[in-house]
Amino acid sequence: MPKKKPLALRCPICRTLVLRTQEDFPFCSDRCRTIDLGKWASGGYVISTKINDPELLEDLAEQQSKLKRDPDGDSSEQ
Repeated sequence: MPKKKPLALRCPICRTLVLRTQEDFPFCSDRCRTIDLGKWASGGYVISTKINDPELLEDLAEQQSKLKRDPDGDSSEQ
């Protein structure tokens, strides 16, 4: 049996109830849609996945240890 689509959802930004028939669904307005887009563009939202590649994990660990040793990124020695 196919899943029924919800008749209404809450706007992900302001939590206002939005009917599926409304023009800006799932947002309540163009303003909330723009705010959401801005969060994606600025890196406010992140889709993360588990890293399974051992070589990539080693590279990331190496980068993190370099940052801990030199947080300013200044690799010049005096």
